[in-house]
Amino acid sequence: MNYRLLLAAATLPFAAIPTVAFAQDGGAEASGPVTISGEVGVFSDYRFRGLSLTDHDWEMTAELSVEHESGFYAGLWASNVELGNGKANNVEMDWSAGWSKEMGAVTVDVGAVYYTYANHSGLNYFELYGSVGTSVGPLDVTLGAAYAPSQDNIGNQDNTYVYISGELPVGETPLSLHGTFGFEDGAFADKKKDWIVGASYDIGSGFSASLDYVDTAHSLSSLGDATVVGSIKFAF
Repeated sequence: MNYRLLLAAATLPFAAIPTVAFAQDGGAEASGPVTISGEVGVFSDYRFRGLSLTDHDWEMTAELSVEHESGFYAGLWASNVELGNGKANNVEMDWSAGWSKEMGAVTVDVGAVYYTYANHSGLNYFELYGSVGTSVGPLDVTLGAAYAPSQDNIGNQDNTYVYISGELPVGETPLSLHGTFGFEDGAFADKKKDWIVGASYDIGSGFSASLDYVDTAHSLSSLGDATVVGSIKFAF
């Protein structure tokens, strides 16, 4: 049974990682070989791989990460979610650990993330991920994949998500363009496609803003309908 989509469908009577994920950029405080960074943000919707996990409502996030100069890192990311139970205090907390390193012109990132839901441990599950990134002129390109092995909380099925993303600065301006295309199949989706096209603006002093168009194909509910997501973030 597709428990993540079941969760989404329950909000009718996510979706990011990233997108995808957990942000390693932004401000940072270095102390010897260890770097500590964090970020807080407000979004008009929580889209995870194209699906809204706040039932098209606002999202607030907080993140803290610790990285060693060897490339090993650990992080915690938290957000409000809508679990369809009528409660306003539903919280998702994602615990990640991995290793990232530049190898010549290529950046490699591998790790694991454990998705947890406060007071709803029956939805918790873990996922392995990996990506390689490089630059093609001014364009940064990343190819990645995430794999959730078969486990009880996702119906004893596995799930695979693959994606390609790119980011392109607009000259010497604070503006950059970005996009992601993903394909998911398994416990959470049946050959679902999702994509993001948007722009980010570096306001300065740790603040940034973004505006994204998000859409899906083969979504099982209106939570995957096309939308525009705006955000403002502060990194420290």
